[in-house]
Amino acid sequence: MSILEVLKARKAIRKYNPREVEEEKILKLLESATWAPNDRLREPWHFYVIRGEAKQQYEKIASDFLTERFPTKPSLVQESMSVIQSTPLLVVVTSDIIPDDVDSSEDNEYAVACAIHSMWLMASELELGLVWRTRGVGLIRDERLHKFIGSPENKKIIGTLFVGYPESETPRTTRTSFSNKTTWL
Repeated sequence: MSILEVLKARKAIRKYNPREVEEEKILKLLESATWAPNDRLREPWHFYVIRGEAKQQYEKIASDFLTERFPTKPSLVQESMSVIQSTPLLVVVTSDIIPDDVDSSEDNEYAVACAIHSMWLMASELELGLVWRTRGVGLIRDERLHKFIGSPENKKIIGTLFVGYPESETPRTTRTSFSNKTTWL
């Protein structure tokens, strides 16, 4: 398969069957991330693999967060929680913050985004589904997640990856042609 075909085949998978992800596949996902481009080879990423008992703790944090955020929408909370509960593997990904150097810290975030994308492509090869979450159940802006992972102050959470074996085939999405988004100067 060509690189363009692999990129076109990449999808956000949100529904998983309960099958656990094998450790050797988790290791391949993590290794693929480390080959992402990064400024000055700072390798600014850190990965927090969440499964088993730790995943139950994540579920509790998510339930508290969602209940507080949407007190009048219990069906939304339940729907979001069912997504977390059916996802066998979570990976929280952080980026290094460089004190007093906003530009380098921002460059680190871009590198971590590339690392996440590398993991996403590897997930496809491993017949896994993946979705990168930030809002809602991704919890990246909730201080409880920072405390849960033991993230020091010099780390910024870039996303929570939900990973597992897809429950069913997800249709391919369409994209706007690059010709509509390109200006030649």
